[in-house]
Amino acid sequence: MSSILIASTPVIGHVTPLLAVARHLVIGGHRVRFLTGARFRSSVRETGAEFLALPADADYDDRDLAAAFPGRVGRTGPDGIRYDMSTIFLAPAASQLRAVDDALIAASTDVVLFEGLFLGMLGLLSRPEYARPKTVNLGIFPLGLDSVDTAPFGLGVMPKPGVAGRIRNAALGFVAKRVIFGGVQRTAEHFVLESTGERLEEFFLNSAALADAVVQFTVPGFEYPRRELAASVHFVGPVSRTVASDHPLPGWWHELDGSRPVVHVTQGTIANTDFDELVGPTIAGLADSDALVVVSTGGRDVASLPHPLPANVRAAELLPYDRLLPLTDVLVTNGGYGGVHYALEHGVPLVVAGMTEDKIEVSARVQWSGAGVNLRTNRPTAAQVREAVARVLREPGYRAASERLGAEIAASDGLAGLDRAIEEVLGMGVAVTEAAVTEAAVTEAAVAEAAVAEAAVSEA
Repeated sequence: MSSILIASTPVIGHVTPLLAVARHLVIGGHRVRFLTGARFRSSVRETGAEFLALPADADYDDRDLAAAFPGRVGRTGPDGIRYDMSTIFLAPAASQLRAVDDALIAASTDVVLFEGLFLGMLGLLSRPEYARPKTVNLGIFPLGLDSVDTAPFGLGVMPKPGVAGRIRNAALGFVAKRVIFGGVQRTAEHFVLESTGERLEEFFLNSAALADAVVQFTVPGFEYPRRELAASVHFVGPVSRTVASDHPLPGWWHELDGSRPVVHVTQGTIANTDFDELVGPTIAGLADSDALVVVSTGGRDVASLPHPLPANVRAAELLPYDRLLPLTDVLVTNGGYGGVHYALEHGVPLVVAGMTEDKIEVSARVQWSGAGVNLRTNRPTAAQVREAVARVLREPGYRAASERLGAEIAASDGLAGLDRAIEEVLGMGVAVTEAAVTEAAVTEAAVAEAAVAEAAVSEA
């Protein structure tokens, strides 16, 4: 069995799917260590993995990002994205890298699994292969690998065929890398140079290209085609599948009898502090319709919903998706990667309204795949939701597209595909030992000092 290190930023939407990965690998007999934020200590240990805490300067509480990062308040659009990338994800990178190195020194490690915004891995991935373990990027949000066939990740721009599309993609890539994220890229390059003495050869958001393998938790039909896609990219289907639940049913459950369309709306369990974003407009927009509107508050008190609720609305804090989704005609969601895949697994068409984090890319893929309507906003009006739901109910192509993706998901390998990817990667080499890491670190420090000095002279 192998010794595996998992690394994740301390954000629940990043940690949660990796907990499923950790549990699976522990059951498979591997030694698993999981490096992340302190608040996830119990959750990690419940998987059977060993918990490793990020240093305090790389840890924060994502439940209140405004308190953890007061400079974030009021920032929107490219400015907001730049702030998040530079402050939330890149600023802790040096400390993250030191924590990874400490873990590698503490125990021989065969492979490091990481999610794409754990940017400390840029340092590890820039090292020579002999000085680091094998690495696998875990695709817990849409694939961001650069391609002539795709626009830069984070813009929510769908592919455009032909020469015109490739020219557009190149122009957008230049703007994204040199203008929107130019300063962030320079900071990333400086971090890698100062930490390792190596040059960062990729755009900081394209770290997956430096990994030995990419395991993408979706199916090919829900991802943009790329002509340069390497054989080391493995589509294995969603990491989490719907499982039988013993969650108690609400008293109104018998009303889901097929006599009228069922529209389920949720903002998930994370972005559910302001129901005026999506749940409220959905309730208002469908109040006079013949649909039964089923609301999940994602764990919040139902009393926090806009009251009084219309006669056709039913609500609960949490609902069993294994029983609800087969009865659902449309899912209205803010575009979380996991929730969208649950819907697709059951062939449920979608209305999506998400423009932040990775949701802008998830929403674009819903539109591109034909599985739903993309409202292209975080805060749709009641009229926008009403018209989109009516369109999805009226036009059977949306459900047909979702059902095609559901069939792909049913046929996909799931975490067994991750096992095969790890075996393939480990066939390329051996584990990195304590002594190798220590020796490399000494050499690296000297090279880095010389490289930084040389760069300072060049800039002068």
